[in-house]
Amino acid sequence: MATPSFRLSRLSATPRAQWNNRPCAARQQFGDGRRNVPRRRVRTWARHLVIMVKVPEAGRVKTRLAREVGTVAATAFYRQASAGLIARLGHDPRWTTHLAVAPDTAARAACWPLRLARRQQGSGDLGRRMQAQLDRMPPGPVVIIGSDCPAVRASDIAAAFAALGDADVVVGPAEDGGYWLIGERRTPKPLPAFNGVRWSSENALTDTLANFKNYRVARVRTVSDVDTAADLAIEGHRGSRRIRGAG
Repeated sequence: MATPSFRLSRLSATPRAQWNNRPCAARQQFGDGRRNVPRRRVRTWARHLVIMVKVPEAGRVKTRLAREVGTVAATAFYRQASAGLIARLGHDPRWTTHLAVAPDTAARAACWPLRLARRQQGSGDLGRRMQAQLDRMPPGPVVIIGSDCPAVRASDIAAAFAALGDADVVVGPAEDGGYWLIGERRTPKPLPAFNGVRWSSENALTDTLANFKNYRVARVRTVSDVDTAADLAIEGHRGSRRIRGAG
């Protein structure tokens, strides 16, 4: 049997320089080594949860609570509350969780799960630091919460993101006149949320909502902060009930 012979076609043997000079239609038909390479699909729209955290060191956290119950007890509460919150919310597949860390130099601290994204909070008051998160996050709706509210559950975060399907802004009121959650749809761009807000006062929520008077605002359930000894006692009672109920 005669051995078949093979011959390169003129097209295959064309030098690269000549190939690049051929008409675009020919390059599109056969590929030029760059145009038809499969590309990884880029996710351009995702839900982002930002948890504002502080290094759980004495004197850095829950200073108002510390004045009533002592620095050791206040720090222990914050450490336990923040760890529990991150454990409940940090790996939920319905959103991507980011830790906004203070101080900025602690962004690589080992006190939080290493697999979670870390971001620096930056400088300025609370409003300026939260606005920075809204401005700099990747595309998609953003929800921001603190790290010291034990009552928050994954269902609360899911409800906030669901509300942003129709609303421009979502807030989670606190019983003391502040709020434990704020989120924005960020379409087409982030909104200025915190101009003129009187922080650590009963006017914090009212002042924030004044910045959204021309936008659609949704609310999720009201949750209590833990800022005083009385709050801590109530939370301790609620916690013991939860433990009894789980038994």
